[in-house]
Amino acid sequence: MNRHSGNRADLDKKPDDVATMFDEVAERYDLTNDVLSLGQTVRWRKKLVEALAVEPGERVLDLAAGTGSSTVSFHQAGATAVACDFSLGMLQVGKRRHPELTFIAGDGMNLPFADDSFDAVTISFGLRNIAEPATGLAELLRVTKPGGRLAVMEFSDPTWQPFSLVYNEYLMRALPPVARAVSSNPDAYVYLAESIRAWPDQNELAAMIAGLGWEQVRYRNLSGGIVAIHHARKPQATGSAGTRSADAIREGSAERTG
Repeated sequence: MNRHSGNRADLDKKPDDVATMFDEVAERYDLTNDVLSLGQTVRWRKKLVEALAVEPGERVLDLAAGTGSSTVSFHQAGATAVACDFSLGMLQVGKRRHPELTFIAGDGMNLPFADDSFDAVTISFGLRNIAEPATGLAELLRVTKPGGRLAVMEFSDPTWQPFSLVYNEYLMRALPPVARAVSSNPDAYVYLAESIRAWPDQNELAAMIAGLGWEQVRYRNLSGGIVAIHHARKPQATGSAGTRSADAIREGSAERTG
């Protein structure tokens, strides 16, 4: 295969297509992300660890962990951190680079973990790649202990309109050429740009999280809203929280912070 060719997923996000795409970019994925984010990924990950408030001895699930670069910080904080992803290529690269971590292959819509398994769960820049994000959030709720925490870090809508226009131009025009210079499959980053533009804004995502049964939902904008971290907790007594209707999702609310 030519270095500048490869598979890319579409916005219907068929799991096999998305997994294959990530398999192909695994080796240079972290480098490409650092370049495309202008070096912001390190700062964003630090903010995510702060948001999740991990304590030594806790069990943490890092879903869509890829090569485990986002999982390392939780491990360093003293947690038993599990890196879970559906791309075997990503997991293979991650295990080679971070043998100290636990890597488990898993589908975000059908997690291979028992109910109430983790003190905290998180997903970074991966929720929008799940075919049914609401199902992924419901699965994260299921495997979290009552009272446990959720942190979702995802690309979002810039809060200043003039900057938003510039940012969207960068996504669709500048991102592919930059990716072509550093990625093994630059076409994959066309999909990633499209998926970012199609993703719900901060309030819509907060409403989705709340509607699925998480409580104390709030979010914090980073880098002018390019990225947002949504926080939430699993209720102490869950009842039928995971089965609320689509109407409840629309009624969810959030406190904006930061």
